[in-house]
Amino acid sequence: MSAILPPSERLWWKQPIAGQEWAWIGIAFVWAMIMFIMMVYWHINGKQNLSNEVYKTTTEMFQAKTDAFVKENTIRTETDQQIPVVKPNAKGEAFLLARLWAWYPILELEAGKTYKIHLSSVDYNHGFSLQPTNINIQVIPGYEHVVKMTPTKAGTYAIVCNEYCGIGHHTMLGRIYVK
Repeated sequence: MSAILPPSERLWWKQPIAGQEWAWIGIAFVWAMIMFIMMVYWHINGKQNLSNEVYKTTTEMFQAKTDAFVKENTIRTETDQQIPVVKPNAKGEAFLLARLWAWYPILELEAGKTYKIHLSSVDYNHGFSLQPTNINIQVIPGYEHVVKMTPTKAGTYAIVCNEYCGIGHHTMLGRIYVK
């Protein structure tokens, strides 16, 4: 039999499966089950995947929430663009807005406290990648992502957009300060 020629038996699916093929099917099935169980294990015990909440919203509603949050909780401004540095509210909630080509505002968190960070975009898909940690979320317009995080180490953390969002994509950086 050749791979170029058609099979001699036209109804090949009615032919019995050879023992060697059954062995490979069994090995593939067992491996698939092991990997399925490991995915659940890694999610629960390995802290590999981020559990977050997602809600449908509008860009106008999220922009209004972010503006109100910034107005009530600003502690200072930084950079040439006078971007506000904001502490989370009493409930530990903070809002971050992605837009061409900036993250707004800069957050200041305290180590050891748990926060709910609300993320959304007003224009295009953006990527929220918190460096050097392993938090990576795709931020989509019309959706509010709520991420729980507990910073454990003081420092300055960079927010990098890792979803191409246009010609200024390479300049889209944000900051989170942990005190």
